[in-house]
Amino acid sequence: MRDSDKVGRTAETERWPAALPAVRVRVARPTDRLDEVVRFYRDGLGLPELFRFSGHDGYDGVMLGLPGASYHLEFTSHVDGSPCPAPTADNLLVLYFDGERDRDAVAARLTALGHPVVPSENPFWDKHGAVTVEDPDGWRVVLATTRAFG
Repeated sequence: MRDSDKVGRTAETERWPAALPAVRVRVARPTDRLDEVVRFYRDGLGLPELFRFSGHDGYDGVMLGLPGASYHLEFTSHVDGSPCPAPTADNLLVLYFDGERDRDAVAARLTALGHPVVPSENPFWDKHGAVTVEDPDGWRVVLATTRAFG
């Protein structure tokens, strides 16, 4: 186990609490830019596409995540459009990397796709060397090294 894997871990944090015996987590949100959002998370961040569906009660969607993992992101698009409001600058998905080289490679890939680094809303992230980018809908992704974790 790498040192970064041990950060913040205790016997209590290694398992789900008995009061919440969930076995899988999916974070889902709508978008009116499904193809652009998938390109950002799949081609930019590098999350593999796990599943895609279309025409399900007016919804199309794509699930992205790590193969074999019990958590993934789902993006959906409805034929009538999305009523979702724009996110705030502090709605974040935070991804931690072991080092700056890995973080910077992902940031460079996103920049090449037209998603440059933006200043973070919370100065904590900039002070700890994290990089913030916005997806096509304005939702922010923070690319941090494990030193920002604890």
